[in-house]
Amino acid sequence: MRIETEYLRVIKERFQSVKSLGDNAIEQLVEDDIHWALNEESNSVAVIVSHLSGNMISRWTDFLNSDGEKPYRNREQEFVDNISSKAELIAILEIGWNTLFEALNNLSEEDLLKVVFIRGQSHSVIEAIERQLAHYAYHIGQIVYIGKQIKSENWESLSIPIGQSESYLQQMLKKHQSE
Repeated sequence: MRIETEYLRVIKERFQSVKSLGDNAIEQLVEDDIHWALNEESNSVAVIVSHLSGNMISRWTDFLNSDGEKPYRNREQEFVDNISSKAELIAILEIGWNTLFEALNNLSEEDLLKVVFIRGQSHSVIEAIERQLAHYAYHIGQIVYIGKQIKSENWESLSIPIGQSESYLQQMLKKHQSE
């Protein structure tokens, strides 16, 4: 197996993992929760989703051929909470993710060392991918944190629950020994 093939496989899995984490967090929220913000300087889940989707559409549309900061993008508008419902929020986020996965699925091994631009700055395709993975994981982490704050004791853990680390480790060791 070539390292380029493995990299493309792994990066798609990582983006899917980040997406699933966000999807599972949003699923636990009710309509009013998506607009909650701690203060004027904080973003709501709706604002974060608007920004994520706007960024994804801009960065991944025509990924190899045009600057990732598209002229039509209005980044400032992404920070206005104008999403009307949870269903709309989910639809907006899906458009962003679909744009990303379509671009990733169209990449070939030979594309990985090509140069792309974001705001006029050159990046290898690998660099651009890693940059976006870090950016999206950061914002999905914010969504999870907001969800935990809102739901408090009603939050369903999306990772290993506190107090269950050792039993989880033993489960994983058993599982992987049998493979």
